[in-house]
Amino acid sequence: MDISKKTENDVCELSLTGRLDTTTAPQLEEVLKELFAQETKDLVLDMSQLDYISSAGLRVLLFAQKSLNAASGKLTLKHVKPEVMEVFEITGFTDILSIEN
Repeated sequence: MDISKKTENDVCELSLTGRLDTTTAPQLEEVLKELFAQETKDLVLDMSQLDYISSAGLRVLLFAQKSLNAASGKLTLKHVKPEVMEVFEITGFTDILSIEN
């Protein structure tokens, strides 16, 4: 998985490309921990190029959501592909994540 980062107007946007699974989830988690250590409050995940998400990827998203909630921040997912959205719907993550398409 590739992760690219840009920051604009105090909003950090990460673009995820590839698969978010057991192998790549630790990579995203490490990037998120660094951002939260820098007190990032508004985070956008662009998932337009994310082809697959596993339970390990869901766990990292849950970690991000909880961390930002505790810091009074906001996590937004955008451009979620239908196959990834289906996983969110089946697992109930659509109720706990802010998703914009």
